[in-house]
Amino acid sequence: MEKLVSSWSINVQSLPENYVRPPGQRPGKLIVPSCKSLPVVDLGKATSPDRAETIQKILEASWEFGFFQVINHGVSDDLINEGRSIFSEFFNMPAEDKASLYSTDIDKSCILYTSNLNYDIEEVHLWRDNLRHPCHPLEEYVQFWPEKPTKYREVVGAFSVEVRKLSLKILDLISEGLGLEQGFFGGELSKGQLMSVNHYPRCPDPSLTLGLPKHIDPCLIAVLLQGDVDGLQVYKDGQWLGVEPLPYAFVINIGHQLEVISNGKLRGAEHRVVTNPREARTTPTTFINPSPDCVIQPAEALVNASNPPLYKAFKFIDYFKTFTAANGDPETALNPYKLQA
Repeated sequence: MEKLVSSWSINVQSLPENYVRPPGQRPGKLIVPSCKSLPVVDLGKATSPDRAETIQKILEASWEFGFFQVINHGVSDDLINEGRSIFSEFFNMPAEDKASLYSTDIDKSCILYTSNLNYDIEEVHLWRDNLRHPCHPLEEYVQFWPEKPTKYREVVGAFSVEVRKLSLKILDLISEGLGLEQGFFGGELSKGQLMSVNHYPRCPDPSLTLGLPKHIDPCLIAVLLQGDVDGLQVYKDGQWLGVEPLPYAFVINIGHQLEVISNGKLRGAEHRVVTNPREARTTPTTFINPSPDCVIQPAEALVNASNPPLYKAFKFIDYFKTFTAANGDPETALNPYKLQA
């Protein structure tokens, strides 16, 4: 527990040496421009005559950026406020109230850890604490979630259900846009749902460290509630761009599994998280994942003589082991499954 950044960093005036990234990985002091062109998709139009236009906007954003934000998504402002409040309350609790959850055993159903799961052997740590637990089916996992704050299970349960609905709605729109059959992403392809809550305490020197390094998510899609403190950056055309927080919007990013299934028509975007010198940032992300033994491969409808498969078939669990061994490095994780250079 004493390893958690949030447990010792409150009055720290300088960055500890074991949090200083190598020179080539430091964000530096340059001001990163906001990505003003990152698409914002109004999902309220998905049931109107503008449905086709909405789908096209999602596909274009998923190819050009691998990221987009959604508004009018169906998750209520009140529930978003309650979720943000309960996650912040969790990380602000006394250490003794969180001690039983601290673990790096990925097989446990709910864990709290700091930096990475390989903290004890990594040379440089990340400036973050993380709480993670599965969410679906809710009745199977909720009993393993934190007992404190007292409303955690109630609020996060409701939040998880609504975010899952949103995730499946977006996947249905993507499926329709790609010309796949209705419900293509149902069943085993979207069976897994993981809640990952990152907490980035106020940092004495954001120019030297990172909350998360450059990576592409290993999931199908990720749904992030960014809140009102910036820190998320996407890598595009050789430069880092800040993703501007929008009130009550969710950030959607394409994971490696969707890149493979779409046969490269959609792409996962490299992104990272920088820290903040003035205030802490707490961000819940919902990862929609295939089941462990689900076979991932380019959809048959997207493969023909003119568009040969770019990836070979693999089980999600095998890919995830490769991803973990590669420490999330985007190219190293996916390269073993590529059929063409």
